[in-house]
Amino acid sequence: MDQQLGFTPAARFLLVAGAFVVVVAGLKAATNLVTPFLLAVFIAVLVEPPLQYLRHRGLPGWAAMLVVVALLVGVGGAIIGLFTGALNDFNASLPEYQQRLNVMSGELVTRLDEVGLHVSRSVLNSFIDPSGILGLASDLIKGLSGVLANAFLILLTVIFILLEAHSLPSKLRVALRAPQATLVHLQEVVKTINRYMFIKANTSLATGVLVWIWLTFLGVDFAAMWAMLAFLLNFVPTIGSIIAAIPAVLLALVQLGPESALLAALGYLVVNILIGNVIEPRVMGRGLGLSTLVVFISLIFWGYVLGSVGMFLSVPLTMALKIALSTSPQTQPLAIMLGPEVEAKEVAAFAPQDPTDDERHPSE
Repeated sequence: MDQQLGFTPAARFLLVAGAFVVVVAGLKAATNLVTPFLLAVFIAVLVEPPLQYLRHRGLPGWAAMLVVVALLVGVGGAIIGLFTGALNDFNASLPEYQQRLNVMSGELVTRLDEVGLHVSRSVLNSFIDPSGILGLASDLIKGLSGVLANAFLILLTVIFILLEAHSLPSKLRVALRAPQATLVHLQEVVKTINRYMFIKANTSLATGVLVWIWLTFLGVDFAAMWAMLAFLLNFVPTIGSIIAAIPAVLLALVQLGPESALLAALGYLVVNILIGNVIEPRVMGRGLGLSTLVVFISLIFWGYVLGSVGMFLSVPLTMALKIALSTSPQTQPLAIMLGPEVEAKEVAAFAPQDPTDDERHPSE
């Protein structure tokens, strides 16, 4: 008689936790290799709808691909040119801005002394470091420019992904011998992520345009650079819009004064409320399928593993992970924990009732 060997629940948990740590450590160690590939997948998902549209309009596949590639090269070149020129000009003006901010902090200390609040200037500067705050914008732009250093490799990867997109379902069907229901579910996963990325790209573009118009109206320097930063950081959930607003508002304070800084902050607030809390929920319907806490934790986790690119891709990566976990009965509880309360209630409503519930809560 064969004896069936198994693991206790605690042992299985330790094995899974150990495997998770090994995978995360491997991803972090291979960041330089994984990050360009994930960014290429992200771009391919964004440009796939225009590619399909051109094909449906009767354009040959090679011609549609050529148009999309030309569009990517044009947009990428414009972004690189904008960041390179704006960053050089901003770095040249940074000492002047820092000097103005030092003067303003000294005036603030004097005004506080006049009202009876005695604060040391060194203590104030320890909390508000002028060079650190203004240098934040420079560091952010340098980080984004570093990602663009692999632009050629990313572009080639995007082209090959788009070329393989049509044949991928048939290859998966033959290679994995997966049932049709599994392939349909996989297609729904891709469509969900594609829809989210496409909508997010459009709302981010609208955010950038509105920020550019408002900052140009106020006369803030480098308005186009701040608008591009707002466009890119709008992909970062929860804190992206706040990070994008800080350097622009601070520059408005140093350059134009408190009134203009207040107007700039008000403009960012109105744009983010309009786009993030009014337009996006209506267009996306029920939302991301992720709880608010999970969105924030995923931002920290993927940012730690993959750096700044991981922060941009935190929501799509977590959405894909959640949908993948929901396909297996063994991992479905994890998918429920990642989702919002509404989905958990729906699963509970359609789940078979536990007979012991009637014993615990007898009907009166």
